[in-house]
Amino acid sequence: MVGVGADLSPETLVDAYRRGIFPWPHAGVALPWFSPDPRGVLFLERVRVTRSLRQTLRHSAWETTVDVEFDAVIAACAERDDSWVTPDMRRAYRELHRLGWAHSLEVWAGEELAGGLYGVQVGGVFTGESMFHRAPDASKVALVDLAERLGEAGGAFVDVQLTTEHLAAMGAVDVDRASFILALTGHRDDDVRLARDRRPVSRLAR
Repeated sequence: MVGVGADLSPETLVDAYRRGIFPWPHAGVALPWFSPDPRGVLFLERVRVTRSLRQTLRHSAWETTVDVEFDAVIAACAERDDSWVTPDMRRAYRELHRLGWAHSLEVWAGEELAGGLYGVQVGGVFTGESMFHRAPDASKVALVDLAERLGEAGGAFVDVQLTTEHLAAMGAVDVDRASFILALTGHRDDDVRLARDRRPVSRLAR
C-alpha cells in the first residue's frame, strides 16, 4: 500500500495508473492505493493455453468484442461474491470508459454474455481490473483474446496486478516493482488501439 484517501476522478486515476498505482477498496478504511512488489505481469508471448481451454476455443462457437457492453461487464464483475467493485468504483470506471481510458472485452455465446473483463489501458500496457464468467472458461477466453488483440495492436504486456494461481496457470509471472515501473514508463505513451470488431474465438486455438 502506497497511500490512502484521495478521490476517483479521471485525472487522479489516470495519473495513478501511469505510475503503476491502483485503488483497491477495503471495508472500514479510507480508500487504499497499491503498487505491489512483486507485480503480476502477463507477457503477450507467454500466454499459456491448456489443452482443455484449446478445446473450448475450437468448439464453443463463442465470439468476442471490445467496448460493446462496458456497463454490463463491470456490473457482472460487481456481482461476484468476492468483488471489491463498489458503486463508487463503477461510476469512476464508467467515466474512464467514456473518456477512452477504460475498456471491456466481451465473450459472447450468441447474443448472451458468457464472460468478460475490464481494465485500464495506458499506452501499450493494459491493467486488468476484474473479470467474470457465466460459462466455464469464459473469463480465460477473455484474457487470451485480450492478449491477442493487444499484441496485434503493438502493445507490450497485460498488468494483472497480483499473480493468482489461476493467472499463473495462464502464464502470468511476478516481476519486481522496479522492473515493472521501468517497463511501464517505457510503454505508457505508446499509441496502441485495440481492435473492436467481433471475432470468433476459434482463431485463438493454435
